[in-house]
Amino acid sequence: MIDTIYRGAVDDLEAMTNEELFELYQKRHDNHIKQELTMRYVYIVKSVAYQMRDVYSDSMQPEDIINEGVIEIMKAIDRYDIEKDNKFETFISRRIRGMVIDLIRKNDWMPRNYHRDRKNIEDARDELQRKLGHAPSDEEISKYYKMDVKKIKKVDRMRTMVNVLSLDMTYDDNDETLFQVASEDINTQPEGSFLQNETVATLAKAIDSLKDSEKKVISLYYVDELNMNQIAEVMNISQPRVSQLHSIAIEKLKGYMSKMS
Repeated sequence: MIDTIYRGAVDDLEAMTNEELFELYQKRHDNHIKQELTMRYVYIVKSVAYQMRDVYSDSMQPEDIINEGVIEIMKAIDRYDIEKDNKFETFISRRIRGMVIDLIRKNDWMPRNYHRDRKNIEDARDELQRKLGHAPSDEEISKYYKMDVKKIKKVDRMRTMVNVLSLDMTYDDNDETLFQVASEDINTQPEGSFLQNETVATLAKAIDSLKDSEKKVISLYYVDELNMNQIAEVMNISQPRVSQLHSIAIEKLKGYMSKMS
């Protein structure tokens, strides 16, 4: 089947699914296929760049992350085993996050004695909270702990990165991820309540039935918690188109889940 498709594949790669492209690439190692796969996953690099921008903003620009991320995707495509590895989205997401950490270390961003400083800053916050009766500012912590405000901000950004990585590791071996609703008030989002109350396994099957563009919108909105404007920039489409894809995806998911119930 794949070999038959390949006869016209170079001119019609966009019509193929990601899985078909990976299977074809692992047989042919054609650069046209590799380029098509790379472009399909650039949105993940952009998403990670958005999520971790507070961590690397002192030493790098988002464009630096994206450029390096594209190279990382191309390397990962060659290393990815469709039979043995998790879904490529999970496979590459973790590699991109690791790449960002490596870049930060190379740029000498990692604060020395990070764990000690983080503990001391947290203790200082708790102590000042009790004394002052309000959450202390970085400046107040700086005076109390005798640490430069810039260093306090660096340690806090590093803590944010560690938290992001910890959340990323909540993916299980089957790549089943609990989707989080962007709004804190779930009652204001019927679709959010719907997504949250269904089982992860069944919802994962429903999402697999969506088109790739619809999957991306759902993932970026509910998992990565990007807003519609950010998703539009990540996917290089208009904001109205993002809203349309979101609505279409939600309707499809509801239809799928109602059939399964």
